[in-house]
Amino acid sequence: MSDKDLKTIWLVIPCYNEEEVLSETSKQLQGIMEGLAGKGKISKESRVAFVNDGSKDTTWEIIAGLHRENPLFVGINLAHNRGHQNALFAGLMTAKEYADAVISLDADLQDDVGAIEEFVDKFLEGKDIVYGVRSTRATDTRFKRGTAHAFYKLMNMMGADTLEDHADYRLMSQRALEALSEYGEVNLFLRGIVPSIGYETDVVYYQRHERFAGESKYPLKKMLAFAVEGITSFSIKPIRLITSLGVFLFSISVLLLIYFLVVWMFGYTVAGWTTIVISVWGIGGLQLLALGVIGEYIGKTYLEVKHRPRYQIESILYRKTEKEEE
Repeated sequence: MSDKDLKTIWLVIPCYNEEEVLSETSKQLQGIMEGLAGKGKISKESRVAFVNDGSKDTTWEIIAGLHRENPLFVGINLAHNRGHQNALFAGLMTAKEYADAVISLDADLQDDVGAIEEFVDKFLEGKDIVYGVRSTRATDTRFKRGTAHAFYKLMNMMGADTLEDHADYRLMSQRALEALSEYGEVNLFLRGIVPSIGYETDVVYYQRHERFAGESKYPLKKMLAFAVEGITSFSIKPIRLITSLGVFLFSISVLLLIYFLVVWMFGYTVAGWTTIVISVWGIGGLQLLALGVIGEYIGKTYLEVKHRPRYQIESILYRKTEKEEE
C-alpha cells in the first residue's frame, strides 16, 4: 500500500505549564508514531500537535524547539489561557483540516500511549469515535474512586450522557470532527457533547498511569467546578428540581397552616420557637441555593449570547517533510 492510501492521524495534546514532561512525552509519542508508520498503519504525514494554552513557563519554547528538530511535531500557540476544553477544541479544529482522524490525550503520560495503536486499529475497522476507558481505578485512593463514580452517576442522572471512567482520551474521525464543529456553545463540555454526535463508536480499555512529573492541573476545587460546568451545560434538571422542591415545601406550608388554624380554634397555644427558627433558616438557605443555581444558568446564557470566540490562535508551527514536498 502506498503512503497516499494510508490514513493521516494527528495526536492533539493540550499543554499548560508542562515543561517538566514534554521531553519524555515527545520522545514516547515519536516512537509510537514512527512505529505505526513503519508498520504501514498510518501515513508519514501524521503529526503530533501540542497546543500551548497560555503557559507561564517554557512550554512554548520547548514545543518550538521540538518542531525545529522534527516536522513530526506541530505547535499551536493560543493567544492566552482559555482552559483545557477550549485548548483541546482549538487543537481538534486545527487538526481536522489535515487529518483523517485525531486522537486527543493529556501531556502528563497518565493516558497509556501504548493504546494508540488499538485506537488506530478501531478507526481502520470503520469506527468514527473510539473512547479510551480506564480498565481499573486500583491506583486511586478510596475517596477519589468514590467521588469519581459519584460524579459520573450524578452527570447521567442530571441528563449529561457521559461514559463512565472516560476523560478526554479518544479518537474522532474527520466527519465526527466536522459534526463537532457545528456545536456552537461557548461553555464546552466535550465529554458530554461527543456522545451526542452519534456515528459508530467503540471502546479501548487502558490502565491509567501515575503522572510522569509535575503537578496535577485538576485539584479537587477544579474537579468540582468541572462537574458544575458539565451539569449546567447539558441539563436544566437542577432548576426543575428546585421547582419541584418549591412546590413540595409550599404544600407542606399549606398543611401546616391548616394544622395551626385548627389548633388555634381549639384554644391551644402553639409553642415552638425552635421550629420557627429552623424553618426560617431552612427556607432562607433554600432560597439562596435556588438563586445560585438560577444565577449559574443566567451567567451561562449571558456568555452564550455574546458569541465571543472560544479561543484565539496566535501562531501555528507546521511544515512538511522533504518527502511530503516531493
